[in-house]
Amino acid sequence: MSSTAIVGASGKRTGAQLIWETLVREGVQVAFGYPGGTIMPAYDAMPAYAIRHVLVRHEQGAAHMADGYARASGKVGVAVATSGPGSTNLVTGLATAMLDSVPIVAITGQVSSKLIGSDAFQETDITGVTLPITKHNYLVTSVDEIVPTLREAFYIAQSGRPGPVLVDITKDAQQASTEFVWDQNPVRLAGYRPDNRASRSDLEKAAELLAQAERPVIFVGHGVLRGQASSLVQELVEKTGIPVASTLLGLGGFPATHPLSLGMMGMHGEAWVNHAIQESDLILALGMRFDDRVTGNLKTYALGAKKIHVELDPAEVNKNVKVDLPLLGDVAETLRGLLPLVKSRQCKAWVDHIMTFKGASAVRDIQNLPPSGRLFAAHVIHDLWRITQGKALVVSDVGQHQMWEAQYYKHDYPRKLITSGGLGTMGFALPAALGAKMARPEDEVWVVAGDGGFQMTAAELSTCAQEDVKINIAIINNGFLGMVRQWQQFFFGGRYVATPMRSPDFVKLADAHGLKGFRVEKREDIEKTVAEARTTPGTVLIDFRVEQEDSVYPMVPAGADLHDMIRRPSPIVETAEEP
Repeated sequence: MSSTAIVGASGKRTGAQLIWETLVREGVQVAFGYPGGTIMPAYDAMPAYAIRHVLVRHEQGAAHMADGYARASGKVGVAVATSGPGSTNLVTGLATAMLDSVPIVAITGQVSSKLIGSDAFQETDITGVTLPITKHNYLVTSVDEIVPTLREAFYIAQSGRPGPVLVDITKDAQQASTEFVWDQNPVRLAGYRPDNRASRSDLEKAAELLAQAERPVIFVGHGVLRGQASSLVQELVEKTGIPVASTLLGLGGFPATHPLSLGMMGMHGEAWVNHAIQESDLILALGMRFDDRVTGNLKTYALGAKKIHVELDPAEVNKNVKVDLPLLGDVAETLRGLLPLVKSRQCKAWVDHIMTFKGASAVRDIQNLPPSGRLFAAHVIHDLWRITQGKALVVSDVGQHQMWEAQYYKHDYPRKLITSGGLGTMGFALPAALGAKMARPEDEVWVVAGDGGFQMTAAELSTCAQEDVKINIAIINNGFLGMVRQWQQFFFGGRYVATPMRSPDFVKLADAHGLKGFRVEKREDIEKTVAEARTTPGTVLIDFRVEQEDSVYPMVPAGADLHDMIRRPSPIVETAEEP
């Protein structure tokens, strides 16, 4: 131990105490969890420490809450569970965080070390189970390993490309005692040096490629938000006049209402964005993975474009799309090095050309959706955006409503959209929103969920009630597993197998949890109901009964060319009011 290590004034601590002592020193203020047999020593020690514990109704909710907290705050989220089913219930949340690069530390109890391998009650090899879906994990069997292991876990979770780390601690390690020692030196791990930086020569090459391009496009991905690089992106865009396309997780990384913002790309992105990408001669990709929902058919993807990829994780470079110039490193640091080298220019002719694509493809035209007697999800999302002035922190679940939210709620601010992108986890939104509200209590938080996904974690309504948090929930209720139904309509001959869904009375469900609920069936009722929800104390649920068989347009079929989109059928003839 180094000379800067300090010994706690009160001498020895139990392993259980060391867990919370370490969390406090790592700056943790909130933990989300559920007690059980092998983690009981830790829970018994918890009240002595200044950490707010949120009792979830299911451990999956704990992982999603920690995820939402981390995304909203930029800090590490913490989830706690017992062994066996407690730890395995975290799996979906850990995989969600892994694919979206979210820093979480999950602390699980494990059976006593002498029982490991004996199939003891609630024994599960959770480090083996989670090896593929965590950035790293540990099994701690000695009290002396608890503090250094937890410190490493926090360092790994938030350094380099962030991700979830699981620390499994045996019950006897929690019960044993040792002298408390805290090493004030920064954590250093042999062989782990996540500090890639682009060279000056590579930055000069990038600046030259940007200067030469006639049809450039900048891609904004999740790394822009994680790296707090939004202002630098805007500076680059305004210096060069290059238009910007966003991934789903990149929304808010560049203001949606900026004149050079094109909107979202990919499977359910704007048609003009996808056409622009296919016609581009240069792509500057900032902190994104080129996943299949963005690219479509790789054989025909942006064939005429040179590609510059700014990416923190070397494993993502050339994994899906071969690039001409990788710039390894943090997005913000890379842009700070690139900006002085970039020449001022404009791309007016190119931007004007992109705008010509909009003529027949302005799917965001609310007038295509008649309000007379019919409520569309697009109405709900658009009106939420208008009423909240685009300033709400929206946590969307997964499905059609997720895409409608991305299309119709214009995100101008960073960290104002939280959603499960890589894994597409239904049930994510409600618990993640509670975590986000804990991180940013001053923000107005809205859940946008489908009737299917909402029911997966609806028990967390009781957590909202017990914690007395103010969250507004918009259920886009179409009586189907909507996105699956849409695929069945387009690709399976309209055979709706196992997608029609009966739901409980959501208003009564809210009431059963001691919360306020409303139902909206007509567009003219949206404004007053949303206004009442916003001013009602505590969590409020609104059941929006929307058109049942509406679909998300455009849509690039899986594996199809990016420009080969299914488009909305001819506009409905009825006249709609101006939004």
